[in-house]
Amino acid sequence: MDIAPPAGLEGWEKWPSAEPYEDMAGPFFYKRMPQGVVSAFKVDPKHLNGGGAIHGGMLMTFADYALFTISLDELDGTHGVTIALNGEFTAAGPAQGIVFASGEVVRETGSMIFVRGTITSDDPSTGTVLLSFSGIVKKLKKRT
Repeated sequence: MDIAPPAGLEGWEKWPSAEPYEDMAGPFFYKRMPQGVVSAFKVDPKHLNGGGAIHGGMLMTFADYALFTISLDELDGTHGVTIALNGEFTAAGPAQGIVFASGEVVRETGSMIFVRGTITSDDPSTGTVLLSFSGIVKKLKKRT
């Protein structure tokens, strides 16, 4: 299914393989920036909780996606699975606009990628931090 980026995210990419859950939950997009890979999604009413803020489960789903975009170069075309994901909520997410995730690879071993990052509203470098996260991606062996 080809999903075009919404207004404000023109030129951003979707994950290269089929991701039905992420397309349904988001959809999410990413872009290589000078500071690293940044992920984003446009907030829609389906992303909100009963209080009118972005649902915490949505932010954790987005953090899981961001683990992989932040690790894109380290994955180098291999598949991976999340084996740990931790998050600390720091502010309520807005009911509209664009939300961003950025971060860094802290360490890479032969089979593990350790990542930390933040999810922010409006701007990846100056927006309000909604969630700080860390996680571990296990690289799967390439199938022959």
